[in-house]
Amino acid sequence: MTLLGKLGRTLGFDTNRAKYRYSKDPRFGYVSESRVADTWTRTTCGYCSVGCGMLVGTRDGKAVAARAIDTHPVNRGKLCPKGLSEHHILAAPGRATTPLLRRRRGDELEAVSWDEALTVMLSKVAGVQEQYGREAFAVVSTGQLLTEEFYTLGKLVQLGFGTSNYDGNTTLCMASAISGYKLSFGSDGPPGSYADMEVADVILMIGSNIADNHPILCQRLGKHPGQVVIVADPRVTKTAMMADIHLPVKPRSDIALVNGIAHILIRDGLVNQAYIDEHTEGYEQFCRFVEDFTPAQVSETTGLPIASIERVAHLYGTAKAAFITWTMGVNHSAQGAVTVAAINNLALITGNIGRAGAAPFSITGQCNAMGSREAAFTSSLPGYRSWEKAEDREELAGIWGIDADRIPTKRGLAYPDIIAAAADGQIKAMWFIATNPAVSYPNYRLLERAMRAAEFVIVQDGFHPTPTAVEFADLVLPGAIWGEKQGTYTNSERRIGKVNPVLPPPGEARADFDIFLDIAHRLGVKEELFRGWTSTHDAWLEWQRASAGRMCDYSPFTWQALEDEGGQQWGGERLYADGIFPRPNGRALLHCVPCLPFSEQPDREFDLILNTGRTVEHWHTRTKTGAVPMLHGMVPHAWLEMNPEDARRLRLEPHDRVTIRSRRSAVPDVELRVTGIVAPGQVFMPFHFTEWNSNLVTLDEFDPISREPNFKQCAVRVERYTPLS
Repeated sequence: MTLLGKLGRTLGFDTNRAKYRYSKDPRFGYVSESRVADTWTRTTCGYCSVGCGMLVGTRDGKAVAARAIDTHPVNRGKLCPKGLSEHHILAAPGRATTPLLRRRRGDELEAVSWDEALTVMLSKVAGVQEQYGREAFAVVSTGQLLTEEFYTLGKLVQLGFGTSNYDGNTTLCMASAISGYKLSFGSDGPPGSYADMEVADVILMIGSNIADNHPILCQRLGKHPGQVVIVADPRVTKTAMMADIHLPVKPRSDIALVNGIAHILIRDGLVNQAYIDEHTEGYEQFCRFVEDFTPAQVSETTGLPIASIERVAHLYGTAKAAFITWTMGVNHSAQGAVTVAAINNLALITGNIGRAGAAPFSITGQCNAMGSREAAFTSSLPGYRSWEKAEDREELAGIWGIDADRIPTKRGLAYPDIIAAAADGQIKAMWFIATNPAVSYPNYRLLERAMRAAEFVIVQDGFHPTPTAVEFADLVLPGAIWGEKQGTYTNSERRIGKVNPVLPPPGEARADFDIFLDIAHRLGVKEELFRGWTSTHDAWLEWQRASAGRMCDYSPFTWQALEDEGGQQWGGERLYADGIFPRPNGRALLHCVPCLPFSEQPDREFDLILNTGRTVEHWHTRTKTGAVPMLHGMVPHAWLEMNPEDARRLRLEPHDRVTIRSRRSAVPDVELRVTGIVAPGQVFMPFHFTEWNSNLVTLDEFDPISREPNFKQCAVRVERYTPLS
């Protein structure tokens, strides 16, 4: 801006008229001139799992606007702040545009050609596998690829590279929901739909802050006359503020609450005995087990008044249709899988499953975590098939035209076990795809040891630099991102949504699908595994064959129909309407789930319990949202929430700079927020920020069934921050 312009601005003569000028968009009428588009592309949002339908406008080869689709069945004309600004990530600074190679550890990454990058990658991986065995190579993917890319990558890793050590970062968020569904019902697959939230008499949310994490779903609440919304959460979240009843449970006492509700339901005859007799097993043992979870005992464990526990149990038990939903407050636990099973128990003993408004419903994390669960060859064989079942392996082998002996008979190492194995020197090469473990993985020090011990680390991402690439990558492969690829995502309610390209990838970045096919060609397996494939639609057509007749059956749908209709739900609006479950006897299994104390209890040295979570403005490790000025400007840094009682005890004031310290490490120079939304003895911190990485202090403790991390409930102390001199 010129000196004259600055003077005019100061004197009030210039009010940014040029920047904020209005103009007429041919489709949407008068809008800001900067948002007038000549082309609008229909697609599905690439952030969270809600699966909002949107239009992205382009003009002169640039994305200029994002709008909700008014008629879309998921979001009905609304988008959250991330969705409204999503088009900005396509031209955001820090996009990865060329392959980069670190020729020796300690050197800087330097630009190389794709040919050299993939030649080096395959040479290094082959060397590792020849010297240490095929399982010395591991791959960690994401929940943000297209379903068609997941399907392709799974075949490439398991059958092409011949390693079963393949998992996704979805294990950090959704593995416990998967395992819990399998424990109770015999298969993964959320039984309900978003529509159930609008007709349920009672909605019980456990560890679920949808106002921040899935804000578009909030519009579903309160639609049904007399609906009661109950939120069980240690913190007074935005969702808790919206609720009719907030249950401020002590950390990790949700199992006691759920078992206590079951105790009251059985005691007061509020169970559906006919449903129990016809569709479940294990009820008598379950009844004996929950006898000990009396209201008085549960009150002591949870910190809730007996009257509140009784009231909530009766609301749930007398509802015509009761809906339970949860997210990371349940999943992020060393008891996450069995907590999900305990929640399923409530639905089963009251018959609140398979009916409108009645379901135990996990809200997924990432935009296509469901596609990963169904097709990726990680937590199960494609199509929810079992590793252990010979008939499942033979069926897939027939579709693929290979020998069934090539398909593994058991799952390989899960994500945390891959990291542990690398730290111990068993895994020598790792390939990370669209994930940023330097920020997202618990206990950073262990991750650092694993990365340093590996002989070769590949990072494939749409952005560079990321902390993972800068600190650890020997090779960086630039991938395309949302808005640059064509395929499908599947959301939390099993709705398959069409994803369309808006612009081509920048520089030399390539779609992940194209990278996978190039690698398959160089490995010499393309014609065997991907014969004739040139596009993701080829993968879609084979995935339809692989899923046909399975619970997650994609075969009835076409890409065009998905686009025209705002997506379609495999399995229909809800599962298990017939009360038949995919277990050997067709019955769901009731589980006896003990409520165990979390492992790292506070003591005199570390006297506070740390909880972590998300904000509405940011996404995961801010690789994308941190590059969008609007979102970064809203929330540019992390903070720590502390109750006024603890602040007074520690002689701390609002906005003081503090250090959070655990037995493992410390996060320094964090802004303190003194607030009553956290209880005494507890503190809360968002996990998005590289600069204030909460995972420096978190535990490396994992659920023994799902292998999901316990990102919450570690003991810390808070000190006034003292800058180093």
